[in-house]
Order: sequence, then structure tokens, then C-alpha cells
Amino acid sequence: MDIGSLLGMLLGAAMFVYGVWSSAGFAGLGRMFDFPSIVITIGGSLAGTIASNKISVFLNGIKCIRLIFKNEVQDPSETIRNIINLSNTARKEGLLALEEAANDIEDDFLKKGIMLVVDGTDPELVRGIMETELNCIEARHKTNIKVWSKWGELGPAWGMIGTLIGLILMLNDMNDPATIGPSMAIALVTTMYGSLVANWLCIPIASKLEVNNENEMMMKDITLEGILSIQAGENPRVIEEKLKSFLTPAERNNSTEDEGGGEA
Repeated sequence: MDIGSLLGMLLGAAMFVYGVWSSAGFAGLGRMFDFPSIVITIGGSLAGTIASNKISVFLNGIKCIRLIFKNEVQDPSETIRNIINLSNTARKEGLLALEEAANDIEDDFLKKGIMLVVDGTDPELVRGIMETELNCIEARHKTNIKVWSKWGELGPAWGMIGTLIGLILMLNDMNDPATIGPSMAIALVTTMYGSLVANWLCIPIASKLEVNNENEMMMKDITLEGILSIQAGENPRVIEEKLKSFLTPAERNNSTEDEGGGEA
């Protein structure tokens, strides 16, 4: 489980509760709740998000919230080691020997590329097929991200709509000056809800999904370059240095240390 997203959301909620409680106590927390404002802000922004997407796209996007809590990021160093092992097999026994090695590969993207190489597919065609799959995967990810981005965009807008509704009703009934303050406070609550929807929920989720997408695309770029290098018959050491260019200096050092530990 990725504790970052959960920790961030819990800390955000804690900061909000503490800010209200420290100023107005538990009574202040009660004043932050207004059911009609919740209906207007959350219901309205959700309705706008649904209207902006096909219902299937909307549902898939909402389901992606579970992905921000999963810790399934692949280790790029491990992927590079797997590719180097495949490269050594191809160099010693030929490309056809990779067919048997592919049976133990769990990464479907890598397995598909290796099988294309084993089948003798032209390198440019291999690149074209794999890049097409990459583009399709990224397009699906971005479609899901847009659902959360759109909800985050509409949340504050619907909060303002709720505030305007409250102000209009208040201004139409100003016979009792004592009710103006409470009515204004209730009107402003919807703006607060809209800001919370955007900045506490939607924007962080969309950003985390973008980070996950970038990490996955980097892993697949490493895999694609490795596959094409194996097909070209490049030296495993050259392939390793090429693929390590995708890593940060810290990741390269860790990878070198892991290899050293393994040899020892």
C-alpha cells in the first residue's frame, strides 16, 4: 500500500479540523456542516462531471481512486536486470532461445515484445507495434485522469453557485437583521465545500494518477529500448549502460550496489 496518498489525505483533514476547532471549538465544527450545501456542491459538480463524459468513462475514472493507494511501482533496476539476462541468453544461444525464456516473464509488455523478436518481426514494425500499445495505454490513463481533473475544476464553480443561491435567498428576506450573519455563513459554506472537493480530493488524486502514469511509461520505454537492443544484437554491457540512462543518479548507484552484492 502506498501510504503517501492516505497520509496526505488524513493530514489534510486533520489540519482542517484543527483549524476550525482551535478557533471555535466543537461548536465551530458543527457549523461547518450544512446538508443542502453538500448536495449543491458535491451533487452539482458530480452531475457536471458526468455530463462531461460518457457514463462508462466516468465510472472507470472514479474506480481509479483505488490505484492511488496501491504500491505496484516496478523497480527499474530489476527490469534492466531482466533485460540484460535475456540479452545474455540471446547472445549465447540465439534469438530463438528467448521463446522458452519468455514463458517465465510476468510483464505482458516485455513478453509481447520478446515474442515479436522471436518471430523475426522487422525492427521498425516491432517499434511501431509496441509504441502503438504504449500510446493506447497512456490515452486510457489520461482519460481517467481527466475525470478527476474535471471534477476538481467544477467543484469550486458549484461552490460559488451555492453561495450565490444563499445570497439571493438572504437578500430577498432581510426583514430580521439578526438572521443576516447566519445566512451569510451558510452561503459561504458551499464555497468552502467546493474548495475542499478540488484541493483536498480531486487535484491530489489526479496528480497521483499522473505520477503513476509517468512511472509506468518510463518503465515501458526502458523495456522497449531493451527489446530493440536485444534484437539488434548489441553487447549486454552496452545495453545496460543505455538503459541506465533512464535512471536518476541515485537509482544508478543503487543498481550498481545491488549488482555488486549479487556477485559477492
